[in-house]
Amino acid sequence: MKLVTFFFFACLLQLPATAQSYTPAPENLAARQQFQDLKFGMFIHWGAFSVLGEGEWVMNERKIRIQDYKRLLGFFNPIDFDAARWVAAAKNAGMQYITFITRHHDGFSNWDTKASDWKITNTPYGKDAFKQLADECHRQEMPLFVYYSLLDWGREDYPHETGRTGQTAGRTGKGNYTAYLQFMKDQLTELLTNYGAIAGVWFDGHWDQTAPEGAADRSSRIDWHYDEIYSLIHRLQPQCLIGNNHHLTPFAGEDFQMFERDLPGENKSGLSFQQASQLPLETCETMNDSWGFNISDRKYKSTKRLIQYLVSAAGRNANFLLNIGPMPNGKIQPEFTDTLQAMGQWLKQNGQSIYGTRGNIMSPQNWGVVTSKGKSVYVHILNKPGASYIIITGIKNKVTGSAMLNTGKAVRISQQHGGLFLYTDGLEWNDIDTIVELKTE
Repeated sequence: MKLVTFFFFACLLQLPATAQSYTPAPENLAARQQFQDLKFGMFIHWGAFSVLGEGEWVMNERKIRIQDYKRLLGFFNPIDFDAARWVAAAKNAGMQYITFITRHHDGFSNWDTKASDWKITNTPYGKDAFKQLADECHRQEMPLFVYYSLLDWGREDYPHETGRTGQTAGRTGKGNYTAYLQFMKDQLTELLTNYGAIAGVWFDGHWDQTAPEGAADRSSRIDWHYDEIYSLIHRLQPQCLIGNNHHLTPFAGEDFQMFERDLPGENKSGLSFQQASQLPLETCETMNDSWGFNISDRKYKSTKRLIQYLVSAAGRNANFLLNIGPMPNGKIQPEFTDTLQAMGQWLKQNGQSIYGTRGNIMSPQNWGVVTSKGKSVYVHILNKPGASYIIITGIKNKVTGSAMLNTGKAVRISQQHGGLFLYTDGLEWNDIDTIVELKTE
């Protein structure tokens, strides 16, 4: 018995600070439900890195020393930035929230922070872009999340000696996480104090201090003190949701789980070895192959592909956060806005089968997915099945009606103990998504 007790307490000592208990506030629990209803959001990667037109990792990939990279401070001048147009583009696309890069891995701050001189208000532009966006989001009732990088390729106090990236920035000093932690707390306090209600904080960069994704041991080489960071956020704004793109099982204190370039349950990117949790879920993806503005990237995804990704996410009970990388002048390129508008048109017709729904009624199939809301079950057939019927499981109540969404044309079904047979003969096929609505008791 003594050995068992000793082993139990030894295990407790090995747990990170983030494993402490966390009880979400009532406002937080309500925000989680609301977040799941939103289903579709806009991710915005934009900052000083946009000037070079090679994506947000350009400093690291081109091995630019920080003292040279900071010369971008004199070049970033987004004279055409218009927050109202950005929010309007999101709304026209049917997006229900925005997640904005306040600080990426290069450490550049898109707001008038008092904690650093490496910020947008010290550029020729001179204005606080985040304040403009926050004010416009509040004006148009668009929930706003902030992306915040935990790592920094330029600061000496970041524990860069043990980091996987940023090793060619030319830093010679020694990291001091105590000082760096205070810096992050100061910045997060600004973001959550001076810009109104913030719907959530989207952290990134934890993986810089771990072995690569897929390794047997991905424990962090530093203690991030998430208990302090997360409790600060929840204290300042109790409803504010916290997610961390660490590519691991969620830590205590986190309120939603994200997947990068993967649908929950898939691992096509090589980043998503973690299992989907019971927390609200989100998947993020790009419109071409780049997050930040890339002047030569023309690998644009089709409207069909992106809509099917949105539908597939909803069927897995996840939101879809679709990224844009505005140009350095502040404009959104037409290849993005045209696709966004087309997605918005589709959602105007079919949004009831996406917004406010829940997924995982049944596991995803080769032919598609199923969503539900209230007494309606929506069958999304994304690929024509090989048979003349598909079987729907997971419906507990009696189905009282079946019809094509929008047209109302009746669809033949047969409900049995093993599931519901939906016969595909006579369906009005749609190249993107053939949707059948089932009404239940």
